[in-house]
Amino acid sequence: MAPQPAGPTQGRRTAVSADRIFDGHRWHDNAAVLIRQGLIEGIAARGDIDPETTMEAMPPGTLLAPGFIDLQVNGGGGIFLNDDPSPDAMRAIARAHRRYGTTGCLPTLISDHPAKAATAITAAKSVVGRDGILGLHLEGPFISPARPGIHRSDCIVPATAGDLEWLGQLSATGSSIVTLAPECVPYGFIKTLAVNGIRVSVGHSEAGSDCVSAAIDDGLSGVTHLFNAMPAMSARAPGIVGVALADARLTAGIILDGIHVDPLVARTAFAAKAPGTIALVSDAMPTVGTELDRFDLMGREIRLRGGRLLSNDGTLAGAHLTLATAVKNAVTLVGLSLDDALRAASLVPARFLGLDRERGTLGTGARADIVALTPELQVVATWLAGERANERDAASSPLPACGERSTRIVRCAAGEGDYPRTRTR
Repeated sequence: MAPQPAGPTQGRRTAVSADRIFDGHRWHDNAAVLIRQGLIEGIAARGDIDPETTMEAMPPGTLLAPGFIDLQVNGGGGIFLNDDPSPDAMRAIARAHRRYGTTGCLPTLISDHPAKAATAITAAKSVVGRDGILGLHLEGPFISPARPGIHRSDCIVPATAGDLEWLGQLSATGSSIVTLAPECVPYGFIKTLAVNGIRVSVGHSEAGSDCVSAAIDDGLSGVTHLFNAMPAMSARAPGIVGVALADARLTAGIILDGIHVDPLVARTAFAAKAPGTIALVSDAMPTVGTELDRFDLMGREIRLRGGRLLSNDGTLAGAHLTLATAVKNAVTLVGLSLDDALRAASLVPARFLGLDRERGTLGTGARADIVALTPELQVVATWLAGERANERDAASSPLPACGERSTRIVRCAAGEGDYPRTRTR
């Protein structure tokens, strides 16, 4: 994907300096990222920068890293994609996450009626490659009725060969993903999608290990929210989890909010799986970037309590999570090195999407998508194609406030008690 058109400062070289810079592979101390026309020219020592270069110096202690890439974003900024699968909504969701370091994302539509999926595909075609939107993620509807999570049962259907015609349009929407249950699609379905450049991920599935392995041979390459909405691994039934941990051909997304997956389980997964094959995902919902503590999800009220998004029956409904927080949790809760945590939020998802030459790295020729973090891993600033996110966003026409868009998303008083038990997605 080509960078955004050059702005008023992109015709000349600029630079951002920091005490530490992680380029996706290694660290550079007391250095600066050199940027021209939205691309990385290189990384140089502070003292070697041409005085003609416009330099932005970050505060002491700041570190720079490649911008985060989120493979699974249901909503943000008060917007749920299923409510409004439009180009404006996709851009607004991306903007809501950009302030938390996410410079590329796949807006995600959960199982819905066919007309809604068609509308989302059309919208994605018009906006992909701009504003950090890399493609569309269709999570369903071809998933297992036995593992619905928060998906509405009346929207879950078995796939037919005829569905390949409309799904094939995803090949024109950048690097897109379809999450499905391999046991719920006909022979050749996964191979056809994969041959057309569409990433296929297993999720909300009861598939056994033989079924998953056969699907990998056909082109299955991802696992959607590892451990959630799938059977647990056991001694004689490795299932999806066992194959995901053992087969390096699969890149597994994982939700590190400390709720969906126990930190010890996550630590075991990172230790067991091949390096660079687990990607952090947010599975974020409309509450991210807002003060909302409830919203409507296709006719069901979802409440935010103690960091959990829960339906009335206690089912987890996505996550109130940003990738910046997931990176911090990977370090503080799971025990990952900072290098591995940053890669899991940038280079790993970029590689999964086939975009690792231009994203997920601060190497020469890559897009200048950058996040600045404090030593405590709080986001200081974000750049998209070399422009600070707040400057880019100020030039965009904002959507109306969420309260103006829909009466189904409302505010309520905080402080109600947490639910003692939850069902996983």
